[in-house]
Amino acid sequence: MAKTLVAYFSASGVTRGLAEKLAKVTDADLHEITPKVPYTNADLNWMDKKSRSSVEMGDKSYRPEIEGKVANMCEYDTVFVAFPIWWYVAPTIINTFLEQYDLAGKKVVTLATSGGSGMGNTNKELKNSCPGADLREGKRFAASVSETALKEWAESVVK
Repeated sequence: MAKTLVAYFSASGVTRGLAEKLAKVTDADLHEITPKVPYTNADLNWMDKKSRSSVEMGDKSYRPEIEGKVANMCEYDTVFVAFPIWWYVAPTIINTFLEQYDLAGKKVVTLATSGGSGMGNTNKELKNSCPGADLREGKRFAASVSETALKEWAESVVK
């Protein structure tokens, strides 16, 4: 029986809501990607070139530390990874998460929340962090997406 995980990073709570909705409609397990050092509002100020998020996103090799790990990652066939879009891509903490596991042969599907940006070069920048995985093209969703629309998308992307 195929097993699904929804892993998410949420800086402000918006992505958490999307991930919880996706886990519900796909009957998936849920895992929060938790930074070792939580982000403050000042850290997330994208207009401040010296803010933590600006510095991290300016250095694509930066890998923020994460608390905890998915103990049974080998049991999952499909891993949805949800995050907010930062600078038109996934935050580098998503690279940290993916690089902790051997995801070869698994379907890895990205999805994101954003105030208006699309997915940009997200998968291109995540590809090297999950070698051998079947990295599926992701999609940006509004926080208000219906459960029906989310379920239909999830089913179509993991076929």
